[in-house]
Amino acid sequence: MPCRVPSARHRTPPRARRRTLRSAPDGPPDRPRRHAGYPAGVSAEAKSPRGTDPGGTPEGPRPGRLTAAAALTGLEGAALVVGGLYVSVRGLTGDGSAGQALTAGVTLIALAVLPLVAAKGLLARRGWSRGPAIMTQIISLPVAWTLLQADSMLIPGGIALGVAAVTTLVLLVNPATTVALDIRGPGRADQP
Repeated sequence: MPCRVPSARHRTPPRARRRTLRSAPDGPPDRPRRHAGYPAGVSAEAKSPRGTDPGGTPEGPRPGRLTAAAALTGLEGAALVVGGLYVSVRGLTGDGSAGQALTAGVTLIALAVLPLVAAKGLLARRGWSRGPAIMTQIISLPVAWTLLQADSMLIPGGIALGVAAVTTLVLLVNPATTVALDIRGPGRADQP
């Protein structure tokens, strides 16, 4: 079996090779331009998904459906914060057990983090934000059902929460929202 001698390129240490590629002039104009921060042979076009700016945000105006979904999700988060503050203050002023009220209030405020972060991500058109937003809506449906079973002033709140959750779910699974968030479904990962 003949012995093959490795070429000079393969004997060069990896760090030196990278420096050589960075300092080498770009190829013909039709080749993708190499950037200093990317490994050899990887262009900026290969790093950012098609239809996005270099920051990763999809190009074009944000669809109204996505803005509405973000607003409803943010509104649910804000309602949780207000509810948590109300329960905490009411418990501390003497209506019921202060410890239980404070625990319930802090829990509601902590639960508000998920929809508020999801709403911010939806406004920024980040694909990851759809999952937490959908989870928020799915969690809201049993809460709305529980509020509807009460014989009190909570029934209108249950109706409002149920309508908001169903509306937001429909907006989040809409194909226009999926495209705006640059989410690729199964079998579409290799398509540009």
